Amino acid sequence: MRHSFMEAAVERLADRGIASFRYQFPYMEKGSRRPDYRPILLKTVRSAVDAARGVSHGLPLFAGGKSMGGRMTSMALSGGPPDAVKGVVFFGFPLHPAGKPGVERADHLSDLSTSMLFLQGTRDKLAPLDLLLPVCEGLGQRATLHIVEGADHGFHVLKRSGRTDDEVLEELADTTRAWTNTVIKSEN
Repeated sequence: MRHSFMEAAVERLADRGIASFRYQFPYMEKGSRRPDYRPILLKTVRSAVDAARGVSHGLPLFAGGKSMGGRMTSMALSGGPPDAVKGVVFFGFPLHPAGKPGVERADHLSDLSTSMLFLQGTRDKLAPLDLLLPVCEGLGQRATLHIVEGADHGFHVLKRSGRTDDEVLEELADTTRAWTNTVIKSEN
C-alpha cells in the first residue's frame, strides 16, 4: 500500500472524488518478498472489503488492486461478492507468471458477478493483449478493457512514446472515474 505507484494512483483518484481504502498483505507488512499463502491473501482482502464497507456510509464501493492485489481481490469476491461491491478495478491484471504464457489465472473471473475494469499496458509482459482480449470478450458486458498504449506492467512508458508516467496515471484515474460513473448509473 506504500508503493510509489499506489500512492500516486490514490492521489489521482482522490483528485477525481474517489476515496481509497488501502491495506497491506501480512507478508508485505513483515518486509518479506515471498507472498503469503492464498488463504491468508484472500482472508486479508475480505477483511479489507468488510472494513471499507463499514466506513463507506453507503457510498458505492469498488474493490481492486495492482497486479496480484487485483487478482486476489477478484478471487476473494468470485462466486458471491458482498452486495456492497459494485465492481472490481484491475491495475495490471497478471494473467500469467513471467515467462509462462497462459490464461489459467483468469479462470475464476467467470464466477465474478460484478463489473470489471481491466487497465492494461500494451507492453505488459504478464498479460499480452493477444491472450487478454479473448478473456475479456468471454466475460461479456461485465468486462471493460482499457488499453494504455506503450505502458508496461508497472504502467511505465518509454521516453520515446512522447508520454510521461504521470500522464499515464492521469489516464488511469480518468478512465476509472468514468467507468465507476457508468457502473453506478447503470444500477439506477
